[in-house]
Amino acid sequence: MAILGVIADDFTGATDIAGMLVKNGMRTIQTIGVPAKGTIPDDVDAVVVALKTRSIPAKEAVSQSLDALKALQAAGCVRFFFKYCSTFDSTDAGNIGPVGDALLDALKAKRAIYCPAFPENNRTIFFGHLFVGDVLLSDSHMRHHPLTPMTDASLVRVLARQTKHKVGLTPLKQVQAGSASLRAALDKLASDGVRHVVVDAVADTDLGIIGEAIGDDVLVTGGSGVALGLPAAYRRRGLLTHKAGADALPKVAGAAAVLAGSCSAATLGQIAAFKGAHLALDTDAICRGEDVAAAALAWAKGKLGNGPILLSASDKPEAVKALQAKYGIEKSSHAIEKTMAALARGLVEAGVGRMVVAGGETSGAVVGALDVTALRIGPEIDPGVPWTASVAKKPMLLALKSGNFGAPDFFTKAFERL
Repeated sequence: MAILGVIADDFTGATDIAGMLVKNGMRTIQTIGVPAKGTIPDDVDAVVVALKTRSIPAKEAVSQSLDALKALQAAGCVRFFFKYCSTFDSTDAGNIGPVGDALLDALKAKRAIYCPAFPENNRTIFFGHLFVGDVLLSDSHMRHHPLTPMTDASLVRVLARQTKHKVGLTPLKQVQAGSASLRAALDKLASDGVRHVVVDAVADTDLGIIGEAIGDDVLVTGGSGVALGLPAAYRRRGLLTHKAGADALPKVAGAAAVLAGSCSAATLGQIAAFKGAHLALDTDAICRGEDVAAAALAWAKGKLGNGPILLSASDKPEAVKALQAKYGIEKSSHAIEKTMAALARGLVEAGVGRMVVAGGETSGAVVGALDVTALRIGPEIDPGVPWTASVAKKPMLLALKSGNFGAPDFFTKAFERL
């Protein structure tokens, strides 16, 4: 029976942490939305619920997150994790703070840590400030994010604007003093009424220390990096036993395709590096209401079977802003997601059995279009991105990639990994 229940605020973020748990020996299933009662298999150690709550109104995000918590409790989980992006994507209205508060209330917990650090993907926290590579978050590409522009690198300040409760910090020096010392510091902050604690981390060793320090916490929040140390901490507490083959997936035949909707710098670089057949979709035509999907599928059918193909709706930030100004953010986003969903259905009907999807919104549209309700988590392709298999009579393989993740050769390497 599952012991850890994860509530993730987007699809690719859910896959990210699920992959981290599998890599560290926890058999994991990811559900698309809140799972129905009795649908969680008994042979898993962790359940990751993929929501789409990052950018919706805070009240709705809280409601959906609490529904997920109830489902995870019903599945037997005794530890819980609220997963958000390693770049702390949010606005002053939420949704990280409001959801964190609601989960703490529901679990009757005094405090939770906040640690989006993921050193392997160049996300580190020092004195409460989040760095992307060697620059502050506020100086990175996230400053120009169309939905959640991150213009303040201080996570303490960002979180303080999202909650009425006290926000504190445990600096790197405190973390590196060891798990017992860190645990004592966290307990002291809780006794002083500090409900939310940002925790520094600049290396995987720090995440291991943090994992041991919070192994008894009923609620943890952060990016997938902080989950690195949790499986070992749970084993030391007798909650988890080691089992081999946590990342085993069924073999699936079929053609290979990539659907890219993210406009992040990493995804744009991966598109540029892709050596196979590539069709860049006309996003202006999509927003005008033209049936771009039909023509794109006709092109794709002539290319399938000759190596992976790529269809992309990605563009540079200035082009995205121009499109949003012309058609509106909601209308343009909906039109592109609808097209990507149609492409996913058409590609599967044409024989695609292995698909890489780049971008959280795009991934959500694709799994919805394919009626995927749950995913078995398999081997890692790049840090934060594993292969998965849909839980169905006829499974297909999916790699749901956060826009910011993956090396430049990710699209090619993903299929070689199989």
